Amino acid sequence: MPRSGWIWLYAPTVRDFFNDFFTDPSLWQIRLAVTLAVILAVIVFRLVILRIVRRRVDDPEIWYRTQKLSSYGGSFLVILVVTFVWFQVSNIGAWIGVVSAGVAIALSDVLRNFVGWGYILLRRPFKIGDRIEIDGQAGDVVDVRSQRFSILEIKGWVDADQSTGRIIQIPNGLLFSKPLANYTEGFPYIWHEIPMLVTFESDWQRAVELMNEALAEHAPSMASTEARTAIREAATEYQIRYTHLTPTSYVSVKDSGVMVTGRAIIPVRSRRHIDTTIWRSLLEKLDAEPAVELAYPTVRTYLPGLTITNR
Repeated sequence: MPRSGWIWLYAPTVRDFFNDFFTDPSLWQIRLAVTLAVILAVIVFRLVILRIVRRRVDDPEIWYRTQKLSSYGGSFLVILVVTFVWFQVSNIGAWIGVVSAGVAIALSDVLRNFVGWGYILLRRPFKIGDRIEIDGQAGDVVDVRSQRFSILEIKGWVDADQSTGRIIQIPNGLLFSKPLANYTEGFPYIWHEIPMLVTFESDWQRAVELMNEALAEHAPSMASTEARTAIREAATEYQIRYTHLTPTSYVSVKDSGVMVTGRAIIPVRSRRHIDTTIWRSLLEKLDAEPAVELAYPTVRTYLPGLTITNR
């Protein structure tokens, strides 16, 4: 209905209200008495409910929710009664439609989160224990409720994929507007890369050999057995097609040296442990290998007959 239609519908009601207010004082006095009685009854009823809950329940969360629900419910009841008593709404259907539209707009986020909860239960984009990332927040799912789900945060100010100890509450409705990354659904492994930058003067071929040795020592078994089994299971639901699961190395040239990048498939929650183990092995091997040196940002100046290197 257009805006002018709503004005036409409620204009007589408002006009009659002001006519009665000035021409029939006894009528609005009765209405005022009824309104005060309703407000007093709602307040008393709320206090009784809160007192009962306070005596029988020790959970602060239940006490907080009871306070909020009783406050919202009492306010809604008072508004409903006052509207009917003072304005004598005759078109109940239209009034309910207006109230419903207002409630839908005011509670749009609540309804969106509730629908998101249904989506989580039916489509199962994740489950308790999964490691996910959404809207820049990553962590392990520890709880799912009707309005939000909770994750135990990883990353944040902590390096790599270890827990910060914080619980992050995320609205369910965010699933409809932000991409969701699930680390563990279907395939509980990820590809991990270890970049090692060596100087241009180093024997880069020997650096590749050292990287391959470290990878072979600390990431061979998962690539050959467990990961292949997981891929076969995941392929029944997702089009995952990994053909080469063995660790490997890649070589590229950077501004300050030659980049040797090791790549291996590892369990999701072992990323930092395996990264540390491989680096310990690499550092030990580099100490015993004079032909390979780690690089860092370097500036070189070339003059005729003279080369100056600033590091």
